[in-house]
Formats: sequence, structure tokens, C-alpha cells
Amino acid sequence: MHVGETEVQENDVRGVLAGERDPLAAASRLECAEPSDTEDVPRQLTVRLAVVDDQDERLRVPRRPCWRRSGHRRILTPMPIRLVLAEDQYFVREGIRRLLESQDDLVVAAVCDDLDSLLAAVDAERPDVVVTDIRMPPGNRDEGIQAALRLRESNPEVGVVVLSQYATPSYVLALLEGGSERRAYLLKERVTDVDQLTAAIRAVSEGGSVMDPKVVEALVAENTRTEESPLTQLTPREHDVLREMAEGKNNAAIAASLFLTERSVEKVIHSIFLKLGLTWEPAVNKRVKAVILYLAESA
Repeated sequence: MHVGETEVQENDVRGVLAGERDPLAAASRLECAEPSDTEDVPRQLTVRLAVVDDQDERLRVPRRPCWRRSGHRRILTPMPIRLVLAEDQYFVREGIRRLLESQDDLVVAAVCDDLDSLLAAVDAERPDVVVTDIRMPPGNRDEGIQAALRLRESNPEVGVVVLSQYATPSYVLALLEGGSERRAYLLKERVTDVDQLTAAIRAVSEGGSVMDPKVVEALVAENTRTEESPLTQLTPREHDVLREMAEGKNNAAIAASLFLTERSVEKVIHSIFLKLGLTWEPAVNKRVKAVILYLAESA
């Protein structure tokens, strides 16, 4: 059994699984196997992935508490988010790398300067998230988008954060072509704000999506220039919620940002979709794509 960098050994797992008819059920009980010399910690921390190999079958187990030894006792520790960073400009790449490595929960496993080395690094390092420039060799066109689309097919569990200097709807739509889950599009100016960058990385690592607020604002502004646009029917509150939705926020995050209750947010979202003629989407990722598509097609 391999759980990130934990100390669980194959023999330990084989002992638990021995004689079990249902290996996955047995593996799930490993979370109860707490060492006797442990101490309580203030919060529950989890591993990112557990894999059990049994007779050529690969069983993926949900996230479990992870123990490590610290001196004479064992404590729970979070598994870091493993990253591959792709940027062809050396000084920009090194600056981003240092920013990311300043975060305790992020580990830069590899750095790359072109599309081919990026894809090779993903195969070799199995990262949780790729942070990539939108333009790199060999073509210096949209290699970051190409990488995201390829990884959607080959490594769908890997998140991708695309850094771009272009608030261009076509790039955003291309990124979302295969779905918005585990995808983020940020303007490069966000690199100087480590909180925004790392928040996007953490969001996509958990399956979420993030769109740069300036990209969303540009799309909304373009759509409200004509009186015929359905967006002119929205109230100021609905405009605020629409922007928050397009950025990838869930109902709880929108409620916190706008000082509303989640129930109120849900009602506003229903009203927006009704006025814009959109099909209701309860899943946040699909909702983001629906809103972005609407804004881009109406611009």
C-alpha cells in the first residue's frame, strides 16, 4: 500500500486484507487502526490518495488520516499538494517556484520550460496540480491550454492552473472545452498575490474551478453594452451573484462574500438562470461552464 510518504508498509496491509472477501471494505477499516502511543491533535488531517494492489486489481480508497512519527510520538500531518510548474521564462519560473515553496502544504516536484517536458514530468511525478504558462515552446501559442486538454484525457485527476496575460474569452472557452472541473484560469498579475494563486491551486486540487475576476468582469461588461441583452434584466444583487458564480465559487462562498444566507443565494441563482434562459445546474463546475459559455457567446 502506498499513501504518499507515510510509513504504512505492504506487509501491514496484507495482514489486514488476509482472508477478507472484500479488500476495499477491509482497507477502509485501516482508518481505525490508530497507534497505541498516539496523542490527540486539534484537527483532522487527511491523505490525498491510498492505493491497494491485490491480485492485479487496483482499488482506490477514500482519504484517510495519515500518521507520521515525530520524536517519541506520532502525530497527524497533512499530505502536501504536489505540483509541476511550467514556464519558459527562467526568472519568472524561479519567482513562482519560490512563492509556491514558501507554502507549507505545497511541494514543487518538477519545473519545466516547454510542453513536452511538462507532459513527461506529469507522467514521472504524478502531481496533484500543474501550474502552467499559457504560451511556451515549441509553438508559443497556447501550449498551456493544449496541456490541459491532453491531461483531461490521460490524467483527469490532475488539476491545471493556467497563467495568462490575456483576458480573452476564446482561451477560457478552450480551457473549459472538456469541462470546468479541476481547471483554473488566472491572469499572470495574480502571481504577485500568493494568496490568490495558492487558493486557486487548492481549489482545483479538490476538484473545483476558478476563473479570474477580471476575465469575468470583462465578459459581463461586454454583455451589458446593449439594451437588448438579458443581463440588463438582472438586479444589482443578481449581477453580483453572477460574477461570483462565474469565478467558480460555491453557494457558501458566495454567501460569505456578499453577506447573504445560502438559502438567499440559491434563490438568486435560480432567478438568474430563469432570466437568462439557462438550464439549472446544481453542480458548481457545470454551473461555471454554463455561465461562462453564456457570457462568451453573448459578447
